[in-house]
Amino acid sequence: MNTHFLFQNPADLATPLLAVFAVDTATGPDATPSLLTTSDAVTKASVPWLASQEFKATLGETLLLHAPAGIKAERLLLVGLGKAASLSIHEVRKGAGTAVRFCKPRGLHELSIAFPEHESLAAVGAARALLEGALVADFDIDTYRSDRKDQSIHSLTVINPVHDKKLLTDLERGFSEGAILGESQNFARSLVNEPGNVLTPTELGRRAMAMADAVGLQCEVHSTEKINALKMGAFAAVAQGSSEPPALIVLHYEPATAPPASAPTLGLVGKGITFDTGGISIKPAENMDKMKYDMAGSAAMLGAMRAIALLKPAVRVISVICSCENMPDGRAFKPGDVITAMSGKTIEVLNTDAEGRLVLADGLHYAQQLGATRLINAATLTGAIGIALGQLNAGLFSNDDETTEKFLATFPIAGEKFWRMPCTDDYRDQIKSQIADIQNTGNSRYGGSITAAMFLKEFVGETPWIHLDIAGTAWIDEQKAWQSKGPSGIAVRSITEWVRSYASTN
Repeated sequence: MNTHFLFQNPADLATPLLAVFAVDTATGPDATPSLLTTSDAVTKASVPWLASQEFKATLGETLLLHAPAGIKAERLLLVGLGKAASLSIHEVRKGAGTAVRFCKPRGLHELSIAFPEHESLAAVGAARALLEGALVADFDIDTYRSDRKDQSIHSLTVINPVHDKKLLTDLERGFSEGAILGESQNFARSLVNEPGNVLTPTELGRRAMAMADAVGLQCEVHSTEKINALKMGAFAAVAQGSSEPPALIVLHYEPATAPPASAPTLGLVGKGITFDTGGISIKPAENMDKMKYDMAGSAAMLGAMRAIALLKPAVRVISVICSCENMPDGRAFKPGDVITAMSGKTIEVLNTDAEGRLVLADGLHYAQQLGATRLINAATLTGAIGIALGQLNAGLFSNDDETTEKFLATFPIAGEKFWRMPCTDDYRDQIKSQIADIQNTGNSRYGGSITAAMFLKEFVGETPWIHLDIAGTAWIDEQKAWQSKGPSGIAVRSITEWVRSYASTN
């Protein structure tokens, strides 16, 4: 998508479609929506339709006007952002996405958007959100359809009537960040969308290496020999049932200026199960096809590392991704097995479908061995988190309040929803084993996402740590007005902002 910014009256731009945002002012029964533009000509062209009250400006609502009087655009699209009182950059992100999704099935490859003019919207944040929303909305999951048509937006022009040097600087910064974040989120989504026969652990390693080369990250990809040499017994146990070799992917981001010795080194750890059958504790056939998405945590980390490399925050970052398949052949690990993790802890395996926590156990320990002093991991870890929180919030677990607060503070910018769940020591009894140090599932079906988090907590010690359980939010089951169904790319933006928050304190 080629993007442009113009300082001119939106009414004077000849374009196939001009999108203008509107909000619901709701000041009385006869109130009409307000357009977020100071262009009198655009407002005048819309007045008859606004007065009819057929358009309420609810979030994601659209109204298309053909050959609007008094403006040069062939079509005028009004896009609702919801209530004026609750307007934020998150609605701008969704509004831009709605405009893009409106154009795609209609074969419109060129789109112009009037930059939202409202006192509550900071220019940098609104510009960033607008471009993020547009790029994320342009993604579709039909990669392998032989009859696939080009419905992408080739050109996006954003127009603002006010020419101001400070505003231009802010908009350019916002657009630059928005492009990086939107493209990085789509990179993660493209990985999650790949079928398991294409995106094997080896192929995930290749794509991580290619991305790292493109953006200037250090990257190493290892396999069975290195995993065994490191005594990653938990990771190796999960991998041993598949004919596909595992991949241990390690990325390093080193800032141009070395941070102070006291500065933290951040460790980003991702679960990379490229296909999960459940192993010997095999899953039901229904919906097993979706288990290609079980590497969404690793995709989030790769997307975040791509963004970090391009945004260049002054903080050192390490990423560790443990990738393999979980398959049920004659060599597969079994319920009742006892395995030894890299840390030396012994684990009784009660269920081979609780495999993600096993690979993360070794990944978290290894990240600390490489020097990480703050940890964050992301994983499609438990179906229980979807039962607890639905598909709107991802689960957040942590052993440290300050680290959690820094992460949750990313919401005003990143706009991704996380809900903190309990992760206190009184839950530890549920993962005690009679024959090993711990067991890999709880003793009952209650609190499944919490017992999984408690298992991971065993491998971080006193290191401040956040666990993101994204199983309920990493895949969107229904088409949205501003985003296609399929992989969401959840956590890329939030993880990136969390990393940047540490750079700002150096």
